[in-house]
Amino acid sequence: MTAEPRTGTGHRRPAVGQYAGDRRRAWPYPRTALAMAAAAAAAVPFLVPPYPLYRVTLVLVYVVALLGLDLVTGHGGLISLGHGAFFGVGAYTAAILLAAGAPYPVTLPAAGLVAYGLGHAFGRPAVRLSGLYLAVVTFAVAVAVPPLIRRLAPGGAMGLPARTPGAPSFTGLDDDQWVYLLVLAVTAAAFALTRVVIRSTAGRALAALRADAGAAELLGIRPPATRAHAFAWSALYAGVAGCLFTWTTGFVAPESFTVTLSITLLAGLVIGGLGTVPGAVIGAVVVAFLPAPGLVSGLALIVVLAVAPHGVTGLARRLPSFLGKDRA
Repeated sequence: MTAEPRTGTGHRRPAVGQYAGDRRRAWPYPRTALAMAAAAAAAVPFLVPPYPLYRVTLVLVYVVALLGLDLVTGHGGLISLGHGAFFGVGAYTAAILLAAGAPYPVTLPAAGLVAYGLGHAFGRPAVRLSGLYLAVVTFAVAVAVPPLIRRLAPGGAMGLPARTPGAPSFTGLDDDQWVYLLVLAVTAAAFALTRVVIRSTAGRALAALRADAGAAELLGIRPPATRAHAFAWSALYAGVAGCLFTWTTGFVAPESFTVTLSITLLAGLVIGGLGTVPGAVIGAVVVAFLPAPGLVSGLALIVVLAVAPHGVTGLARRLPSFLGKDRA
């Protein structure tokens, strides 16, 4: 028998699935599963041809973006339709710095910080709204950013080419393999940071606001400040993902960051499942491989929401209980 986990006070801490009324079974080997997933991800560039590897790299880029969007939408309960705009800001920040001769490691924090600053400046007044009003305001940002990029950014409507990271000679890797491993490392760091943020005081405050804003205020939580910080962190993830996008594609153009991207990111997250890390991964696959918003993607979204209102991850959690009822 395995020992049950204990808290710092010595009391036993029940695992997921042991709470009353919760029939989900806890996966008993989380570290083993994590190690297997990491090993499989690290082996991908040595097993996959160049073009499929490029597509898988884009999936990792969108994972980072959706982890940020999930902070606001999944954990904060706010609808943001402007995530693609911050994605584009990060992509163009990286491209402009690379065109100016900056080393590519510098572009990653720069893109994240620029997006964070804009997200914080926009988030402070925007998060005082809620529901449909916030969705309309963020939608307006997504609509306004591409024309601004077209007018103000170098390259204009024609776009801007950028250097992609080249593999050091001592590694013996191809450039596409090197870029994949760089993006994978940043994605792993994004997962770790998300775990820390969600479990922090700010993360718990954000979850409390989503559950009951009135009760959270009575506990001393300030909704505007908490949501503004969450919005800024979400923009930081989008900016970092935009930088990774530039590293991967080597080219940026205003048409890559239209409102369509924001809608696709939100749809992918909803299909994958809000408030879950696997949901962000599944959503990234949807964003990378599903056609742009249209008949096919619209029907896919309707079917998923009809069958699984809580997304694919919600359906996977409920599947064991369904199978148990069938056996009974």
